[in-house]
Amino acid sequence: MAENPERERIAKRMARAGVASRRDAERLILFGRVTVNGEVLTTPAVLVGADDVITVDGKPLPGIEPARLWRYHKARGVMTTHRDPEGRPTLFESLPKTLPRVISVGRLDFGSEGLILLTNDGGIARKLELPATGWTRRYRVRVHGRVDPARLAELADGVTVEGVRYGPIEAALDREQGTNAWLTLALKEGKNREVRRVMEHLGLPVTRLIRTAYGPFQLGQLAAGELSEVQKKVLREQLGEAAPDARRRR
Repeated sequence: MAENPERERIAKRMARAGVASRRDAERLILFGRVTVNGEVLTTPAVLVGADDVITVDGKPLPGIEPARLWRYHKARGVMTTHRDPEGRPTLFESLPKTLPRVISVGRLDFGSEGLILLTNDGGIARKLELPATGWTRRYRVRVHGRVDPARLAELADGVTVEGVRYGPIEAALDREQGTNAWLTLALKEGKNREVRRVMEHLGLPVTRLIRTAYGPFQLGQLAAGELSEVQKKVLREQLGEAAPDARRRR
């Protein structure tokens, strides 16, 4: 059943208000930390409207901020997470304190670097991660070993690695330097450690991985650790319906 366009699930509202991701919002609800109109929620299967009074830990839910998007250059040796149990540096610790709560669009593992998109809107983050959105992720990859162009070309039909099916990957050899080579890869799915696993399947362990583009957004000249907000006009043009109108709760 379709949701009333004037009402939405409580977890979605909390995510759009920047309190937590949908998943974390559902946990807060199950822990009894969220109320609607004075009643403690016990399930996230609740629809709310603009006039409902929502609190989290006794504090009113913040107003819904306009959707925003940033390009960020993640450095190697940084985790794409809010907290790391091993005490390694995290992306979110390095962000300016003036930034609102943001969510990463996709991830890069500890040893990878390059473009990460950050947004204050959970709905946008979720939509942009879906393969159905059709946005291509592009990477420059340094591998160790001798590259067989014919095997690279076969990746265009997809490949199965240890029971996991990966979709089509465009792969091209840029240059070889001794026993190392630089490749350019383009793919749409972006499954966990997809590039590394596929390259290892070809006998080409990855020694450096840089994401250079995510859909229409480019890493460009961003230095490691640098952040740049996407202009709202560009955001609307590129995301269309994925970028909701700027609205605030009364």
